[in-house]
Amino acid sequence: MTAEPLPAWAFPPPGGFTADDLDRMPELPPHTELIDGSLVFVSPQKYFHSLAVDLLISALRRVAPKSLRVCREMTVALDRHNRPEPDIAILRAEAVTTEAHETGFQAADAVLVVEVVSPESESRDRKRKPQLYAEAGIPHFWLVEHGEGRRPVVQVFELNTVTRTYVPTGIYHERIKVPVPFTIDIDLTEIDHL
Repeated sequence: MTAEPLPAWAFPPPGGFTADDLDRMPELPPHTELIDGSLVFVSPQKYFHSLAVDLLISALRRVAPKSLRVCREMTVALDRHNRPEPDIAILRAEAVTTEAHETGFQAADAVLVVEVVSPESESRDRKRKPQLYAEAGIPHFWLVEHGEGRRPVVQVFELNTVTRTYVPTGIYHERIKVPVPFTIDIDLTEIDHL
C-alpha cells in the first residue's frame, strides 16, 4: 500500500507562509492559524472552551454598540507572517461587508480580541498571541481561563500605546464589569445554565 502524497501546503515556502497564503490554500483544515510564518492546526475543542465562547459571544452581542460587530473564530491579519484566529473578535462595523465573504479581518479593524485558553495551545494563548496582538495595536485583549467547576476567569488587558504591550486591568471570576471598549457587564456564573 502506498502512502498518499502530502498536500502542497505541508511544505512551507522559503521565508514561511504569509497571511495572504491562507486564502490561496483551500484544502487547509478548518481553523488553521498562521503564527510566525508557520501553519498552526487546532485540536478539537474542549466542552469548557465551547461554553465559555458561547457565553461571551451571546453577552457581548447584546451590549455591543451598533458601530461594532462581534465575530467568532475569524482570522485577524496582524502582519505579513501572522494571521491568528482569536476565539472572539470585536470589529468596527464598517470592516464587515454586507456580502459576508470575508475570510478574515485586519488588525486595525479589531477593538477587542479574546482567547479562551486550551491545554494544547496554552503557550500561544498566554504568551505569543497577546504579544502579537499588542504589537499590531489592538487596544483590548481578554484571556479566559478555566476556573472553579466550569466557571471562566477573565483576565482583562489594555494596550499601552507607547510600549505596544498589554497592561493588566483586572481579573474577573463571577462577573466582568468594565467601561472599555464599551460598557460591558457579564454574569460569568451564567455558564452554569448553558
